Amino acid sequence: MSKFEIPYLADVFSTLGTQLSCPDDELSAIIRDEHYYNAWFTADSVEKAVKAVGRMLNKEDLLTWLNRYPIERMGVNKQVGLVLAGNIPLVGFHDVLCVLISGNHALIKSSSQDNRLIKEVLKRLALIEPALGDKYTFIERLTSFDAVIATGSNNTSRYFDYYFSKVPNVIRKNRNSVAVLTGDETKDQLFALGRDIFDYYGLGCRNVSKLFVPPGYDIVPFFEAIEPYKAIIDHHKYNNNYDYNKSIYLVNRDQHFDNGFLLLKEDKAMASPLAVLFYENYDSIDSVQELLQQQSENIQCIVSTARLDVNNQVVDLGQSQQPALWDYADGVDTMDFLTKL
Repeated sequence: MSKFEIPYLADVFSTLGTQLSCPDDELSAIIRDEHYYNAWFTADSVEKAVKAVGRMLNKEDLLTWLNRYPIERMGVNKQVGLVLAGNIPLVGFHDVLCVLISGNHALIKSSSQDNRLIKEVLKRLALIEPALGDKYTFIERLTSFDAVIATGSNNTSRYFDYYFSKVPNVIRKNRNSVAVLTGDETKDQLFALGRDIFDYYGLGCRNVSKLFVPPGYDIVPFFEAIEPYKAIIDHHKYNNNYDYNKSIYLVNRDQHFDNGFLLLKEDKAMASPLAVLFYENYDSIDSVQELLQQQSENIQCIVSTARLDVNNQVVDLGQSQQPALWDYADGVDTMDFLTKL
């Protein structure tokens, strides 16, 4: 692999990580202006996402991650189509990273909701290592591909399954994340849980959309701990969702809690509407584990301090939006898929 051996790749991408961790004036201007193209992409949210990618691309983790895979298979140069999501900033970057770093060519169909940031990041990567600038192409329509990684809704996934059925593929559907509380969480831990709920306005698959709580759980300490996040209601789109769902619950006389910026409603569903958090009581850790196993295909990750024996990734409170390089979406090892093409 000559200069594209693992240590060199780790150097290249960690250099990119350093740039993203400390945005220069040009990147800062893009971060500030993203809300003109997508109202959800406020400067705070975009900066958070950019710096999260920067932290992920640290040399130590890159080396640990890459050394798990067969070096001799990297460099196969397959044409890999990528259909990227656009729900949160740079959400598709990890797929692009995997394709490039595995030696393949990325055919990138970016989302109209998030097509400027990914281009800026890859432009910077090409300046660090010009050869990688020839390893990706932005396209409007996928053609002439050897494999596909596509992310979309449950509806679009059916189209993806049909259209891409003749090539190796990874098709991702809707997933949500949940939190399992024991009732022993501290105020600081519950405040950290607020990040899992409110980061990126709750639009990501790693955002917590449901709480599992023990019988008789007192909701007041939870509401008190997340009070510092109340400024989220000042975002007009979030506020519109909050007002709409609140109106529905009031008209239907649905029981719910309301702290002025988040609605909490008892419901067995995993996916809650925006500005709403569902909750469900559990009888024992064993019973909630069984339920989570049954729902594993609908869950991205689980936030909890409890020791849970489940299929899905379990992270500490406040960590759902801080995935490592090896925390793959839907639990599918993208690098393993790519190195076996």
